[in-house]
Amino acid sequence: MKEFFIGSDVSKGYCDFVILDDQEQVVLDNFQLDDTRTGHNHLKSIVVDLFSKYKKVVLYAGLESTGGYENNWFKFFSDLSQMYNIKLSRVSAVGVFHYIKSSQRKISTDKESARGIGEYLVRNKKKIRFNEYQKDVVIKKQWTFIKILVKQQTQLKNQLEKHLYIVQPQLLKYDSRIKPEWFFTLILKYPTAQKLSRASVKSISKIPYISESKADKLKNEAKQSVASLESEASEFLTTSIISQIISLKNTIKIQKESLNKTIEKYKSAELALLKSFTGIGSYSASGLLLEIGDIKRFPSAKRLASYFGLHPIFRQSGDKIKEIRMSKQGSREARYLLFNIVMSAINYNPWIKELYIRYQKKGKSKLSTIGILMHKITRIIYGMLTNKTEFDAEIDKKNIERSIEKKVTPSDNKNRRYQKFDSDAPISSRHKKKRGEQFIIRKTEQAESQNDNIIVCGINHLPK
Repeated sequence: MKEFFIGSDVSKGYCDFVILDDQEQVVLDNFQLDDTRTGHNHLKSIVVDLFSKYKKVVLYAGLESTGGYENNWFKFFSDLSQMYNIKLSRVSAVGVFHYIKSSQRKISTDKESARGIGEYLVRNKKKIRFNEYQKDVVIKKQWTFIKILVKQQTQLKNQLEKHLYIVQPQLLKYDSRIKPEWFFTLILKYPTAQKLSRASVKSISKIPYISESKADKLKNEAKQSVASLESEASEFLTTSIISQIISLKNTIKIQKESLNKTIEKYKSAELALLKSFTGIGSYSASGLLLEIGDIKRFPSAKRLASYFGLHPIFRQSGDKIKEIRMSKQGSREARYLLFNIVMSAINYNPWIKELYIRYQKKGKSKLSTIGILMHKITRIIYGMLTNKTEFDAEIDKKNIERSIEKKVTPSDNKNRRYQKFDSDAPISSRHKKKRGEQFIIRKTEQAESQNDNIIVCGINHLPK
C-alpha cells in the first residue's frame, strides 16, 4: 500500500499544498490554488491523477485549523473521500507550530508551512485521529457568535458604569454584575439625576419592582447627587447604551435557547448526563459538549484536563521546585464554564460543597480550592461521558478511597528502584534532609507491619 501525505497551509481565499511520500520526500512540489470552484477542480484532477497512477494508494490529508477558512477545503476532501481512500484530519495548529519551530527552518513562508504540515502528518500518523468529520460546524459558529455578543455586552456595561459616574453616581450602589430589572427601566425613563429628582414618587413607583418607599428614597438620593453632567447629549448617550445592552441581552437569550435546542436534537443523551450533575445547566452543558467534541479523542481524564489547561505546571531543577500553578494553556472558554459550574456547585451540590469545606480546612486558599474542584469536576465529566452514567457522588467517593489506597509513599519511590539512597552521594543539605525524612517514613512503615515499636531519632543519618 503506497502512502502519500498532502500538507495544506490555508489562507484567506487560497491554500498552499505539497504532497510527500512516507519518507518525507517530495512527490509533488508546492502549488497554490484559490478557494474557488476552479481551484477545487484543479485539486480534484491532481488527486485523481495520483490515484490512477498507483493501484493501491492511501492519501493522508491534513488541514491546519485556521478558525474557519479551512472549512471549504475540508468539505472538498470529505466529499472526495467517498470515492477514494482519503484519510482526512484537522491538524492542531499548536502541534504544527512547535514541530516547524523544532525543525529550525530559517524561512517562514506559506510554502514552508505546507511542507511542515506534510512532515507533521508523516511523523504523527499514529497519533492523529483521521476521518472524524465535524458535523457541528454551524453549531460552533453559533457558539462563537454568542461569545462575541456576551463580550460586547460586558464592554457596554463597563462603559455604562463609567458614564453613570458623572450623570447619576448615586445609582451605582444599586449596580451589580447582574442588573436588577428595574435598574435599566429607571435610567431609560430618567437618564439624569436632575430628571429623577424632579419626578414624582407616584410616577417612579409605577416602574415594576419599585415600591413607593423605594421611589421616595431614589428621589431624595437624586436630589443629593453630585452629578457633574446634565445635557441632552449625555441623556442621549445614556439611553443609547442602555438600549444596546437590553437588545444584546434579548439576542443572547434567543441565541442560547436556539443553541440548546440544536444540541438537544443531536446530543440529547450526553446533554442529559451532564445535567444530572447539580451545578451544570443547559447552556453550560451545551458549551462543554462543543468544547469537548468527541470524548473518545481523550484517552484519559488527565488528557481532558490538560486540553482545558487545568493541569499543574512547575519547574524542577535538582532539589528545587518552582512556580507551581495552573497552566491555563488550553480552552479558555471551557475554564470559564467550569469556574461558573464550581461556584454554582458549591452552593447547590452537597458533595462539592463538602469537598470545598474539606480543602478550606486544610489551609487551601479560595482560588486554589476552586482550581482543584475545576479539575475534580472535569474528571467527573469524563467519567460520565465515557461510561454513559449519570452523576453519583458515591461512585466518586469510592474512587477517592481507591486512589488513597494506591497512593505511592516516599518509601515506594519507583525512580530509585535500581539503587537505594547512597549516603556518600554529594547532594545538597536540602535534599539530604528530604532523604532523611523518607528514611524515617520507611522505617515507621516497617515497624507498623511487624507490630514493633521502633523509635527513629534524627533526620540527618542515612543508611549505608
